Amino acid sequence: MKDIKQVMQHNYITYASYVILERAIPNIVDGLKPVQRRILFTLWKMHDGKLHKVANAAGQTMALHPHGDAPITEAMVNLANKGFLLDMQGNFGNIYTGDSAAAARYIETRLSALAIETMFNPDLTETIPSYDSRNVEPVLLPAKIPLLLMQGAEGIAVGMATRILPHNFIELLEAEIAILEERPFTILPDFLTGGVMDASEYAKGRGKIKLRVKLDVADPKTIVIRDICYGTTTESLIRSIDEAAKRGKIKIESINDYTAEKVEIEIRMPRGVYAQDLEEALYAYTECEVSLSSQMVVIKDNLPIETDV
Repeated sequence: MKDIKQVMQHNYITYASYVILERAIPNIVDGLKPVQRRILFTLWKMHDGKLHKVANAAGQTMALHPHGDAPITEAMVNLANKGFLLDMQGNFGNIYTGDSAAAARYIETRLSALAIETMFNPDLTETIPSYDSRNVEPVLLPAKIPLLLMQGAEGIAVGMATRILPHNFIELLEAEIAILEERPFTILPDFLTGGVMDASEYAKGRGKIKLRVKLDVADPKTIVIRDICYGTTTESLIRSIDEAAKRGKIKIESINDYTAEKVEIEIRMPRGVYAQDLEEALYAYTECEVSLSSQMVVIKDNLPIETDV
């Protein structure tokens, strides 16, 4: 009979390898995790130009992905909110407020024109049997675009994690041209949520960046926040301001959230406090300033590696 230590050691290594390769870490070739690749491949097989219920697409993806519909639906909503590969109809949540999407039976999606043009070529796509051998799925999708850097990625595996920040699509295309022409280039992160960035320590993706919200001083007694930091929401930002006020770090009279399509958080100051006094305190004690570390761990040739942009 095998020693319990040997059994645990063997099974733990098998489990860790599965989580790293099959769930949490994206592949360097197409920038996708397996669940995202299976969603795109399923939507490509379903594609007829019309929108599909997300619940239907998730159900059909389950033929390739050996997990429940909830994580598939969540991955599909996240993929759609990145703004490149999926068209959306209905309430897919709000990246500013952190509100969740409507139920999968109410919202609809399909592949975007960009995805159809750049992510699929059957002649170049190697396939393998799915988990139950009833279907085939792609090993990788032949991406014509640097999707990994466009979308960014986050994942926690066993013993390793990845955090790749999103970059500007046009700047990435210009960088690709510079590579072909053997010219030097620099690319820096770019965020849908906006904000002001200090990338002096970014080090090609092996360092960190600092982000600040964009503030407008409407009058000496009122500050309006127009952009928020990546990774935060208006709800978490307001909570951090309230907590700083309770701890006596800042003084505010009221805070109102008017966010709809664009961020608008109004902070009013009490008597004796003015905007210039509050501004630096907001950066120091609240989510008006955050630091993001980048850790570029990807799968290459079926092994995890750490790389740079």
